[in-house]
Amino acid sequence: MTSSTVLYPGSFDPVHLGHIDVIEQAAELFGAVTIGVMHNPSKPSGLFAIDERVAMLEASVSEIDGVSVRAFTGLAIDAAKDCGARFMVKGLRNAGDFEIEQQMAHTNYSVAAVRTVYVACRPDRVFVSSRFIREIAQYGGDVSHLVPAAVASELARIAKATS
Repeated sequence: MTSSTVLYPGSFDPVHLGHIDVIEQAAELFGAVTIGVMHNPSKPSGLFAIDERVAMLEASVSEIDGVSVRAFTGLAIDAAKDCGARFMVKGLRNAGDFEIEQQMAHTNYSVAAVRTVYVACRPDRVFVSSRFIREIAQYGGDVSHLVPAAVASELARIAKATS
């Protein structure tokens, strides 16, 4: 394996075990992973502020060698350039993910020659999504089996504050 930096961009609101699976696979494949916490203007502002997302990710990946976390504004291709990544990694859960990611991958390569590498999510993680985690947690449901401990404690703190 040749060590190279890969960017894993996303909103991570919140990070969940499916994301951690992709991060672990990317670290194994590339050696160095920069997790880019991005703001997506087409999505609502989210449950957690960017700095909270960064902190939860840092706590969640602290034991994975070669992984760093940074916040970025703007385009993912600019974030890739900024961190010296020639590749982006994306996790695929289903055919719908592939449809969306393939179009973005072609666009990113066309604009900035940044290639996208897909990794398949573990079968026991394909249903996990930040949107469902936020919704379940909002109504007091237990999502601790779907998120890292740092995220579970933050979601519990929010649930306690709103009840």
